[in-house]
Amino acid sequence: MSDLPQGEPLSIPSIVAAKGREKLSMLTVYDAPSARLLDEAGVEILLVGDSVEMTVYGEPNTLSATMDQMVRHSRAVARAVKRAVVVGDMPFLSYQTDPPRAVENAGRFLAEAGCAAVKVEGGRRVLPAIQAILAADIPVMGHLGLTPQSLRKFGGFKVQGREEDSAREIREDAQALADAGCFALVLECVPETLAATITAEVPIPTLGIGAGPHCDGQVLVFHDVMGLAGDFRPKFVRRYADLSTVIRDAAGAFVKDVKTGGFPSKEESFTGGRPTLRRVH
Repeated sequence: MSDLPQGEPLSIPSIVAAKGREKLSMLTVYDAPSARLLDEAGVEILLVGDSVEMTVYGEPNTLSATMDQMVRHSRAVARAVKRAVVVGDMPFLSYQTDPPRAVENAGRFLAEAGCAAVKVEGGRRVLPAIQAILAADIPVMGHLGLTPQSLRKFGGFKVQGREEDSAREIREDAQALADAGCFALVLECVPETLAATITAEVPIPTLGIGAGPHCDGQVLVFHDVMGLAGDFRPKFVRRYADLSTVIRDAAGAFVKDVKTGGFPSKEESFTGGRPTLRRVH
């Protein structure tokens, strides 16, 4: 039985209060129809991720996402949701340059899109921006480990925190983000022992993606979960559906019906005031 409020919108405080009491679920989503379905399914947090660049637009990474693009997708999601907390993902260079610009961009997710919070990648190096956003009463979800916007520095999408020094740095970053006032923390592609340690050390919920079972919740990408990502299948992904086959088969059936004249039928056609013309043999 869930301790989270049922039949009413979830809040940032209710998400924080779930730590140690109930596991949280989070999925990325980028459009209104998908958001409505995930919300009805009971997903507590919907992240409008900059992963939209890869999953929807076919880009090789997330770096080309823009604020206008992210706000538009976030607005579509927020309009469809009744219960889940919607988090907007701040794209590359929307918060790294200076704190005032970070606050302005974060504010757009709330004022224009209707999000409840924003997500920011990075630890102490972006703490001034995070602190400024929090000072403007905008809730922030942190993101450590494999931060996709830093893939050039990492040399690709690689597991982080395997060495003692890097693990210590991630732990210290996690504590700094929690101390600053972040309400939750994504841990991406880190060893499960490190994720377990951080989860025990910080007072805010941790959401793992490729971080093992000991986090306070789990997050995956919508297209990966639904089998829409083709052959792309990271080790940490579990496919819960094969929508690629469903969609391909449905489209194929449509093509067949069109070519054979099976669609549209008389019932699917409009008639006017004149008698229907019939072919004369």
